Amino acid sequence: MTSLSPLIAIAAASLATAAFIPVAQANKSSGEENKTIVQRSFDAWAAGTGSPYDLLAEDAVWTITGNSLASKTYPSREAFLGQVIRPFVERMSVGLKPVIRDIYSDGTTVIIHFDAAGTAKDGKPYVNTYAWFLDMQDGKIVKATAFYDSIAFNDLWTRVKLNQ
Repeated sequence: MTSLSPLIAIAAASLATAAFIPVAQANKSSGEENKTIVQRSFDAWAAGTGSPYDLLAEDAVWTITGNSLASKTYPSREAFLGQVIRPFVERMSVGLKPVIRDIYSDGTTVIIHFDAAGTAKDGKPYVNTYAWFLDMQDGKIVKATAFYDSIAFNDLWTRVKLNQ
């Protein structure tokens, strides 16, 4: 029985090593698939036929970093859309059009660096540069961290009042 122990140990080690290969390949594939999903959502946004917010899971957590008037963590899709995106869109006469600078994937995370420009309801342009770190699961954004120029955002947010 003791002569089988080394063989069992070698077999177990081989199986354990083999088990990690598909996981690594799945993460690589998953990363490329997630990158493609995000790229397509930005293409739809630029074409006016969709947006990356369509990818948000209901329980997605979105964090806006820095010191803008909207900087905080939003605990759900609806909280983020209701407190940031809809009020932002209401301030615009011509919606934002994104232009991707770079897009990367690493496992389940997609990082997208892009510029976006539109026209506010007061006729002035709104231009900003963004970096989003998107954690994906089953083709949906489950967690996001967003960076942008808070000075440009705050100017729009305070200058253009909502219709109430």
